[in-house]
Amino acid sequence: MMKVSFNVNGNAHALEIDTRTTLLDALREHLKLTGSKKGCDHGQCGACTVMVNGRRINSCLSLAVMHEGDSVTTVEGLGTPDRMHPMQAAFVKHDGYQCGYCTPGQICSAVAVLAEVRAGIPSHVSADLTTQPQLTNAELRERMSGNICRCGAYSNIAEAITEVAGRDA
Repeated sequence: MMKVSFNVNGNAHALEIDTRTTLLDALREHLKLTGSKKGCDHGQCGACTVMVNGRRINSCLSLAVMHEGDSVTTVEGLGTPDRMHPMQAAFVKHDGYQCGYCTPGQICSAVAVLAEVRAGIPSHVSADLTTQPQLTNAELRERMSGNICRCGAYSNIAEAITEVAGRDA
């Protein structure tokens, strides 16, 4: 067992956990934040995506004890049903979910994608690494490619992200 302290959704937490506990399991089992989902448990589906210090990660691949002092944001930390984050509201408006299982990871990833673009971080499809990336269809799809939707709501998800990106511009 090992102690770890981190900030989750604006609240400080100190846990004593097995060193093999993933961040996903710490969030779900110890902190009862069940928005992040366990999909593949291999980092291939993106259902567990959260933001750590503003960067998105697959929480199923990261040990909780690695995040001492970090700031973690889950879908629960973005908004509530009565005060939704703009991305959450856009997903509802554009029907960017069907079964909803992947939705929390999709939303966290989408919020981080827009931050990456604003910060000028290139992707694998960025043609020019010296200029500010533009959120083209190819750029958006590349950046979101780590988040799988088995229901196939990709075009609705892209519409939601594009709407929120337009507000940020």
